[in-house]
Amino acid sequence: MNNHRQSPFLPGNQNAYATWRDKKLDGYPKRLEELVVEIQDPRQLSAAEHDKILSLCQKTNMAIWAGLSGHDADKRIIAELGLAFGLRHLDHNMCADDDAISSLTVQSDAVRNGYIPYSNRPIAWHTDGYYNLPEQQIHALLLHCVNPAEDGGENDLLDHEILFIQIMERNPDYVRALMHPRAMTIPANIVEDEELRPARSGPVFAVYPDGHLHMRYTDRSRSIEWLDDPLLKEAVEFLKSLLHTSSPWQFHAKLEAGQGLVCNNVLHTRSGFRDGDQPRLLYRARYFDRIHQS
Repeated sequence: MNNHRQSPFLPGNQNAYATWRDKKLDGYPKRLEELVVEIQDPRQLSAAEHDKILSLCQKTNMAIWAGLSGHDADKRIIAELGLAFGLRHLDHNMCADDDAISSLTVQSDAVRNGYIPYSNRPIAWHTDGYYNLPEQQIHALLLHCVNPAEDGGENDLLDHEILFIQIMERNPDYVRALMHPRAMTIPANIVEDEELRPARSGPVFAVYPDGHLHMRYTDRSRSIEWLDDPLLKEAVEFLKSLLHTSSPWQFHAKLEAGQGLVCNNVLHTRSGFRDGDQPRLLYRARYFDRIHQS
């Protein structure tokens, strides 16, 4: 899709959209098990393992790997997996560790206190980095489970391209509204009168120069400002109704020790959880790159 104007994601390109949609939906997985790839060593994938994960990412924008590493806390696992799929540019976000890989576990230090990913509270539907600058959007996301929670800590997963199809089928004008460059504004992050991040505005759906569809979204009701537009209000209400209605397109998973997620920043949630003797620990790597598609 080098010709941006002919993108199937732009309303009005009906033939291109119909062709892409039919190919997307043909043989699309309907069970979580179809997304799981069993591997031996996550630090060194075999050609067959790599190709299976890549094929799933090309179809569904995500795959779950299940390895034999168990409770191995070596961060090279997630780093090497990223490199295997052409992911090199990590997001050094404020709460990440020094190596830019975040340790998602309950933490109460001054930096992470108050940020939900570092608590045991549930997290609503979102894509990662929705508050980032337009040129620093998160296009790929990797998770590696070292220790699961005793109870809870599950993820719901939804391919954003499937959600796009559902919205486009209802009303292409909804897509136009969600593509407005000021559709969704994240207010400034101010802590003790210090502005840690300014307000950021941007679209929900955007088509990038290489042709891929990116989604920027959070289902949070607080700290979100939507453009004052009646059509956008309708579009957001419909989008939310889709997210909160169970469907075969939504996958429910709990990553166990030695399992992980490889994805192009699909929509996801996290349920609340309770720790046992070992606190829940997942490593998370966010990338400005997209999973290499060739």
